Amino acid sequence: MRKFETLLLLSPELSADNREGILSALKAVIEREGGVLAEADHWGMRDLAYPVRKLMRGYYVRLEYTAPAQLVAELERNIRITDGIFKFVTVKLADEVAGEVA
Repeated sequence: MRKFETLLLLSPELSADNREGILSALKAVIEREGGVLAEADHWGMRDLAYPVRKLMRGYYVRLEYTAPAQLVAELERNIRITDGIFKFVTVKLADEVAGEVA
């Protein structure tokens, strides 16, 4: 199991309920594929440095999880087909994490 971090940029037009629905669906993907979500950090609404899809604001969420390497491909596939997420980046934080993440 490796430790990963995914930063999501969600549309500012989404309601809080829609954001929570998207995040719960992504959490379900992580758990279904054998990963463990350690933290879902909501950074909130922020101004963007440049327009992205004609938007100047976005809602940021950081997901930190441990998972097998093939989970990242499935998670990113689900992110790409989800309406409301318009940017994301995944970074590997550590190789071979031993034990459970607190």
